[in-house]
Amino acid sequence: MKTKIFRVVSQTEASYVASQKAESGQLAKCLIRLKEFGGGKFGNEYACTMFGNLAQCRFYEGDLVAASLRFHVHEVNGAVYQEVIANDVVKLSKV
Repeated sequence: MKTKIFRVVSQTEASYVASQKAESGQLAKCLIRLKEFGGGKFGNEYACTMFGNLAQCRFYEGDLVAASLRFHVHEVNGAVYQEVIANDVVKLSKV
């Protein structure tokens, strides 16, 4: 897991997906784009998935956040995919 400071680029609205783990059978899910703080115009940027209560939190473009990211690789039908999961995101300030 990697915890760093990021600037929020964008966030989608939460949608609900089927989940066997959630009590209601559905789990909130959204995507958030985070750019490493201090990286300038060409800094590293991550497209992350947020689940559950975190997906229902709203972050706005320009918000400065501390985020803990988990990187996961899986294979489907011979193709390899990498996922970036935002485990925790805490708003630090708006600049």
